[in-house]
Amino acid sequence: MTLTHTVRPYESYVYAYPHKTAYRPLAEQPGGRPALDELWAGERKDALSLYLHIPFCEVRCGFCNLFTRIGAPDELTSRYLDALDRQAGAVREALGDAEPVRFAAAAFGGGTPTFLTAGELERLCDIAEKRMGADLRSVPLSVETSPSTATADRLAVLAARGATRISIGVQSFVEAEARAAVRPQHAADVERALGLIRDTSVPVLNIDLIYGIDGQTERSWRTSLDAALRWRPEELYLYPLYVRPLTALGRRSPGEADADWDAQRLRLYRAGRDHLLAHGYEQVSMRMFRRADAPCAEGPDDYACQTDGMIGLGCGARSYTSRLHYSFDYAVRMTEVRGIIDAYTATEDFSRAEVGRYTDGDEARRRHLLQSVLQARGMPVAEYRERFGTSPHEDFPEELARFEARGWLDTEAQGLLRLSPEGLAYSDALGPELFSPAVRAAMAAYELK
Repeated sequence: MTLTHTVRPYESYVYAYPHKTAYRPLAEQPGGRPALDELWAGERKDALSLYLHIPFCEVRCGFCNLFTRIGAPDELTSRYLDALDRQAGAVREALGDAEPVRFAAAAFGGGTPTFLTAGELERLCDIAEKRMGADLRSVPLSVETSPSTATADRLAVLAARGATRISIGVQSFVEAEARAAVRPQHAADVERALGLIRDTSVPVLNIDLIYGIDGQTERSWRTSLDAALRWRPEELYLYPLYVRPLTALGRRSPGEADADWDAQRLRLYRAGRDHLLAHGYEQVSMRMFRRADAPCAEGPDDYACQTDGMIGLGCGARSYTSRLHYSFDYAVRMTEVRGIIDAYTATEDFSRAEVGRYTDGDEARRRHLLQSVLQARGMPVAEYRERFGTSPHEDFPEELARFEARGWLDTEAQGLLRLSPEGLAYSDALGPELFSPAVRAAMAAYELK
C-alpha cells in the first residue's frame, strides 16, 4: 500500500542543502567571522569547483526568486567586476601555495552572465584564469544565458575561452505562456538565440523549460517540448513552476487550487518525462534529461555542486568547505538586493566569511544523502559506508522506511539506494523530508526580505 496520494509533490526544489535561508551572520556565531585561510587550511584543493555569479538581468521573470537585479546603471557592472577581482585575489591568497591548487570544473551563473558585454565577459574569464588559476580551456565550463542576451559577439567570447556548455532559459516556446509567467519574449528571438548557440563550437546545449504555467495544457506542453527537440539539445531541464513569496506572481491560494495545480504539474511532468524518454533521452534526475548519444559531460552532474571544495565568487555565490557553507547576505526584494550588491562593490576586504552554516556531523550525512539519492542512478550504499562508517539505513531509518512505504524506493536495486520512477516524480517532497530539525527551524525563522 502506498501513501503517495497523501503527500504534496511540490514542497521545495532542493538545489542546495542547507538552503540560504538557514544561513546566519557568522559574526553572531561562536568564533565570529572565520578567516578564509583558516577555513581552507587542511582542505583538499586538487579538484575544486569554481562558480562566478553575475547578479544582473534585463528583466525579472514572474517566478524568479534568485539573487538578481534588473539593469545595472552608472557603470555598476564595471564596479561589480572590480569587486569580483578583489574577492578573487583574496580567495586565491587564502588557498595558499603549500599544495597544488587545481580546478576541475567552472561555471558562470546568475542572474544572467551574458548580461555583461563581450568585453566584460573577457574580463570575467580573465578573473577566473589569471586571478584564480583555473584553466578554462581544459576543464568543463558551463555558462547560463537568455534569449535576449545570447548575441553572436558574447557567444564568440565564451566559445573562444573554452565554454563546453551553454544553458539557455526558454521556459516556454508558446508566447502566451511566457506572458503568463511574466517573461516577455518572442519566439523569433528564442529561435535566433538557439541558432547562434548552435553556430558556436560549444558541444553541449541545455534548454530549460517550465511546466505548470497558468493555462498550459498537455498539448501546449508538447508544443514546447517538440520545439526544443528540433534543436537536438544535449540536455533538457524540465522545471515545475513554483510561485514564491516576494516574486511577481505572488502567492497561490491554499486549498483546492493548490491540489489542482499539483495534479496539473504532476501530469505534465510525467508527459514530459515519457516524451523525452521516447525521443532518446536518459533521465539523470527529476529535472535533468541527457540525450543518450550526447558527449559525456566531464563536469559535475545535477546537484553535484554541493560537493566539498566549491569556490563561489560574487555576492550571490556559495562556497563549500567540508565543514562550512558560506556566502553573503541573501534577499529577493529588489531594494534589498540592490543594497547587498552596492555593499559588495564597496567592499575592500574579502578575507573573511560573512554568512553561513556549519555542515559537519549529521548535516554532512544529510547533505551527502540528498545530493546522491536525488540522482536517477542512485547512491552506492558501500560508498556511503566508506565515507561515514555507517549505512544510510542506520542513520535515517524512519525516513527511509517512510519512503519505502510510499513506493518511492527501488527495492530491487542491489547495493544501491535508488528512487523508483514514482520516487523521482516526488523528489521535491522527498528532499525536504531529509532536512534536519535545526535547519527546518532556521528556515522557518528566516525573515523574508
